[in-house]
Amino acid sequence: MWRRGIITAVCAVLLTLLLVMHSSVPNRIGNLGSLLETFLPWAGLAIPVLLLIGLLRRSATALIAVLLPIAVWLNLFGGLVTDKSAGGGNLTVLTHNVNAQNADPAATAKDVIAAGADVVALEELAEGQVSTYESQLKSAYPYHSVKGTVGLWSKYPISGVKAVDIRLGWTRAMRAAVATPSGTIAVYVAHLPSVRVNFSLGFTANGRDRSADALGEAISQEKLQGVILLGDLNGTMNDRSLASITSQMRSTQGVAGDGFGFSWPAGFPMARIDQIMVKGIEPKSSWVLPATDSDHRPVAARVEIP
Repeated sequence: MWRRGIITAVCAVLLTLLLVMHSSVPNRIGNLGSLLETFLPWAGLAIPVLLLIGLLRRSATALIAVLLPIAVWLNLFGGLVTDKSAGGGNLTVLTHNVNAQNADPAATAKDVIAAGADVVALEELAEGQVSTYESQLKSAYPYHSVKGTVGLWSKYPISGVKAVDIRLGWTRAMRAAVATPSGTIAVYVAHLPSVRVNFSLGFTANGRDRSADALGEAISQEKLQGVILLGDLNGTMNDRSLASITSQMRSTQGVAGDGFGFSWPAGFPMARIDQIMVKGIEPKSSWVLPATDSDHRPVAARVEIP
């Protein structure tokens, strides 16, 4: 009973080390560390496999060893599994990458309106579809601004609109002040560069990483006390390469969400790369909406502006 299952026990220990020391996996070779951190919660799928093997082998050694990755995984992600939403809040925000190849932008706009948010950020706006979103959203959101491929729609007046340079050479981020009934806040909308997994190049995320640093720097210099970031960051809260942003802001899903809040791909979400983050504002609830005609799902949050 004790001698059986040694290999399974070793695998359990290795999985534990991977979960505990994920930040030590280097990015020098193909950004492997960031790739691992993007899908880190899914490493837990190995646990029931190891547990089953231990039971079939009737190995006490393996079963005890499997307790290690279980404990570590629960420590890392157990808090995300439970529902942390609370009542209250005085502002509802939504962000959605609408997909430049969206076959029915009018229907997507109607889905956005039906969500009932006060402030809406849209990313990946194709030039030929901007007018469709503007006309469809006009009745629900009298104030809006579009900069490059990102836009902000609001029920409340906006001012101080400007593009944010995220070192791309074209505009995929913006900042605006939104005068809500509870006070004026800064709202940033961003779509960081896409990442790719390539056999020869690895996880090609260097462009995204540079843009994340630029966006984090811009947010750190914001004068308004309350800040909300809405957008497709092409990265998760676990990804070390987004530290310039995540180190100064809180995820509404992490603080007040129900579950992991995966948003991409829409058909079978495996990662939360669409983010709502706040600074100087209290998250109350956070959720993922049903799929639209985009390859991303919209995400929304209810927050409290002090």
